[in-house]
Amino acid sequence: MDALLQGGGPVRLFGLASALLSIYAFYPYARDVLRGHTRPQRACWLIWSVLGSIALMSQIVEGATASLWFAAIQVGWTIVIFGLSIWRGQGRFLNPGDEYILIAATLGLALWASTDTAAYALVITISISMLGGAATIAKAYRAPETETMSTWVISWLAALCAICAVGHLDWVLLAYPLYLLCLYSGIVLAIMLGRTRGHHAMLSTGRHTAGGAM
Repeated sequence: MDALLQGGGPVRLFGLASALLSIYAFYPYARDVLRGHTRPQRACWLIWSVLGSIALMSQIVEGATASLWFAAIQVGWTIVIFGLSIWRGQGRFLNPGDEYILIAATLGLALWASTDTAAYALVITISISMLGGAATIAKAYRAPETETMSTWVISWLAALCAICAVGHLDWVLLAYPLYLLCLYSGIVLAIMLGRTRGHHAMLSTGRHTAGGAM
């Protein structure tokens, strides 16, 4: 907790902003999951829960302060959404090949323990987390109605604030929020493109139906 309260001025304000945005961001997502409107991928959220926890610990060890608000709350919500996905999600808990992701995460922890350098675990975590991110982006494009746009837009803003909360050029501390900023950008773009595709498909179907009626 002391680490979270360190820093002052704009850095601390950005840290608090990222925390508040993160707290709110996943509320509509959790609400929509409970209502059955949003269907989280179980495998993705399980992997994100494991990898996010590793990334959070590496951030703490590497000396993150104000930006930890963002990482801690994001991981907390990720675990909550995974819990909800058990009941209201879709897909398997582990897709074929996902065991290799968990093995890679274990390798990252082993490198961390043997070298006493948390950056190894962070780099491996972000690299393999991209696989889960790619699956969610693909799902958001194929079925945009199963995702909650507001969650990803607010999370994008939270990630941007977390980057500013680092306060100086430290690529180890910047890596995780930068990765999430890119991930959320991809998800938002996929939802928008998916909705546009669906709208065009509906218009095309309507024209064919009208033409057939004539």
